Amino acid sequence: MIPQQYLFPDLPEELKGLEDIASDMLWHTVSGSRRLWRKVNPQLWEATSNPWFILESLSKERMKELSQDEEFLSLFHCQLEERKRYFEEKTWFESNFPYFKGNIAYFSMEFGLGEELPIYSGGLGILAGDYLKTASDLGLPVVGIGLLYQQGYFRQLIDSNGEQIEFYPYNDPALLPVFPLRNESGEWIAVQVQLPGRMVTLRSWWAKVGRVFLYLLDSNDPANIPSDRTITGPCMEAIMRCGFCKRSSLEWVDGNSLRS
Repeated sequence: MIPQQYLFPDLPEELKGLEDIASDMLWHTVSGSRRLWRKVNPQLWEATSNPWFILESLSKERMKELSQDEEFLSLFHCQLEERKRYFEEKTWFESNFPYFKGNIAYFSMEFGLGEELPIYSGGLGILAGDYLKTASDLGLPVVGIGLLYQQGYFRQLIDSNGEQIEFYPYNDPALLPVFPLRNESGEWIAVQVQLPGRMVTLRSWWAKVGRVFLYLLDSNDPANIPSDRTITGPCMEAIMRCGFCKRSSLEWVDGNSLRS
């Protein structure tokens, strides 16, 4: 399997590599990275904390300004060098288990990697996300398997009477640091799951967490009937269907090699 990103507008030569930083969920937690994105667009950073969305929102004029901004370029080059060292250094796992071959699949109903990928609802999701980040730091051959929810945990507003109003923002994949998982022919990888009287199609996505890949399944496919498209709808409702979700994940792993 070859993970491929969306086609991305050409960045100026001075900004090459910025898309790698923006798409890496591990790198969003690095302090220097936060300063970098605040410099790119302080208002959008405070509103979203989403580097990928900020990068997608960059105008050509702003790209040109950044490519000539010495303060920004200094921050950017520091991040590139830090990433280079991170990926080139020998990991704990390589040092202690040099002959191990294969991958370890880590299943979770939620992965809390950051606000920019709201597919979690509580502490267990944050714990699962921390496991993936730690696996990357140690060099463990782990791949995460989860679900791409159309709505994560609810946001709240307080009305004039002091009452809570819940709302569930839609997770538009085009604005999230996730990408369609395609095979060598460029076809979007999907898994077919048998339900009573029908098949459900689950699309495959990937996200990057340092050295670790997170694979996510999504039922919001036009080939499915409307009710099935909401199987991976609101996070907590989908978790209640955990039997279906676990079976779907296992069938996906059974049909796709994790060695690529």
